[in-house]
Parts: sequence; C-alpha cells; structure tokens
Amino acid sequence: MKLLLVEDSSSLRRSLRVGLENLGFTVDDTADGAEGLSMALMGDYNLLLLDIMLPSIDGLTLLKAVRKEKQDLRVLILSAKTQPEERVQGLLSGADDYLCKPFSFDELHARLLCLMRRGTLKNDSDIVILGQLELDLQLKTLKATNKMIDLTPNEYKIIECLFTNQNKVVTPEKLSSYIAGQYDAVSKNSIEAHLSSARKKVRAAGSELPIRTKRGFGYVIQDV
Repeated sequence: MKLLLVEDSSSLRRSLRVGLENLGFTVDDTADGAEGLSMALMGDYNLLLLDIMLPSIDGLTLLKAVRKEKQDLRVLILSAKTQPEERVQGLLSGADDYLCKPFSFDELHARLLCLMRRGTLKNDSDIVILGQLELDLQLKTLKATNKMIDLTPNEYKIIECLFTNQNKVVTPEKLSSYIAGQYDAVSKNSIEAHLSSARKKVRAAGSELPIRTKRGFGYVIQDV
C-alpha cells in the first residue's frame, strides 16, 4: 500500500512516516506543495495525507488539481484549521476525510483503514483469494491451503502489489517503488530473490504462487 504524505512540519512528517512504515505502508513524503502535486500526479499512490498550509501551493489548490486527474485516490486532510466552515471547504474541495491537529496516531490509523474500505484498492474486499491463496490486505498476511505463511515485509509488499494488480504486467521499477518508495531503489536481483523465497515458503505449504515472469517486461498473475 503506497501513501504520499505532504506536510511542512518536519517533526510531524518524520514521526508519521516512521509510524506508517511500521504499519506496513510504503511512504513518500515532501514538505512542498508544488512537489507534492507533481508526486501525486505522477506517482501510483493509494492514499494521500495532505496538510493545507504548505509552501509553493496550498493544500486545497493541490487537492483540486489532483481531483481533475485522479478520482480514485483517497485523500485525508491533516490540518490545524478546525472551524466547521474550514472542514466543509476541505471536504467540498475533494477530500474524503478531514482530521484536525493535534490528533492521535491511533485515530489516524483508524481513519486510514476506513478510507481503504471505501474502495481505494482495486478490490471490493479486504481479502484477495487466488486458488488456495488468501491475502488479507488489512492484517498483511498470506495463507496457503489455510496455513499462515511467514513472509518478510518486502516479500509481502511484492505479493500485495502483484495480487492487487491482477491481469496487469507489473514492472520491476513499479515493484521497487512499491517496496522502497520513490527515492530509494530495490534491484531486480533483489526482487527475484524475495520472490524465490516467497515461492519456496508457499510451496512448502502445499501450494504455488501464480506469478510468472514476462521476459523483458515484468511480472504478472497467471490464471488459477
């Protein structure tokens, strides 16, 4: 699950990034509104956490521009503006939810889970089932023939990205971004190693990962 955080407070941005990554999200962040707009339009994000008072471009202007291009992106405004009319303006500008600062991290997490259930993902359910495999997008778990598979965080992220992009070729570059974010990179050899390890774990449980390599392009979920 990829998340973009646009927040000009360095301390809050840093603490949110650490907390969200600990929950299994892949997080890109910026303090600048113009950069945030470019990232939101160019990146493949599921969720956007957006401050309103930003340098270069304010959050509401950013939000309106994003909404012209991306209707499915779920947006949660994080703002110190607490007046009812300000919250209404944020929602009418295209936000899916509005959280006033200061807030607890537990409440933020709960609101993100609610937004995910509203259909940010391409699946109508939090469970993706492929043959004997069951991927729980909320619990971040994979079962094979009803046996829990002990995946590393990177193995899980690769499988999640592929399972939620069925019938599409997923490039190594997209997988790298999904695992490490926009500013870091994971090599193709490393991705292959993670996939090989995950395959062995699933095979040991009596099943197979329905992932095949499309040479020269990337990876795709095959029919099961």
